Amino acid sequence: MQTVPVGSESGAATEPVTPDTFREFMSGYYTGVTVVTSVDAAGRPHGLTCNSLTSITLAPPTLLVCLHEDCGTLAAVRESGVFAVHLLTEHGAETARTFASTADRFASVPWLPAPSTGLPVLTEHVFAVSQCAVADLLPFGDHWIVFGRVVNVRSHTQPPLLYGRRSFQSAPVPAAPHR
Repeated sequence: MQTVPVGSESGAATEPVTPDTFREFMSGYYTGVTVVTSVDAAGRPHGLTCNSLTSITLAPPTLLVCLHEDCGTLAAVRESGVFAVHLLTEHGAETARTFASTADRFASVPWLPAPSTGLPVLTEHVFAVSQCAVADLLPFGDHWIVFGRVVNVRSHTQPPLLYGRRSFQSAPVPAAPHR
């Protein structure tokens, strides 16, 4: 298979991709906004805003998230072996900002511990929560790919929060198909 360089119309390769160039490219890809939470061995909650969420398989139900190698949430996920993924509603931009900051995230966002896992579950501006057991962890670059076997899902329909072009936006929820 022949590799064709991407670049100018003549096919010549362009300059190497810098982190800023890559960040700008990815900003054009609108994603849903999630908050990933876990709990460490001492029972302290950890969490962060994350838009790297992917469904992997239906059988068994598995998803993946990517977490930075130095974040406390990854350390908690590794210690506890469980994590929760919260899909934010269109009103969740402030929650997303809080969990993307260095603030005391759980002091200003309402949450409760999940009965079976103790995971911190956000109680406002969330339209779906999936609790997961770690199935595998793989390092790649400065992140870890965390595969989670979905053990519980709670959801209801609300417009989701989207992120793209470095801003939050809401998306309409289409009507359910008629059967």
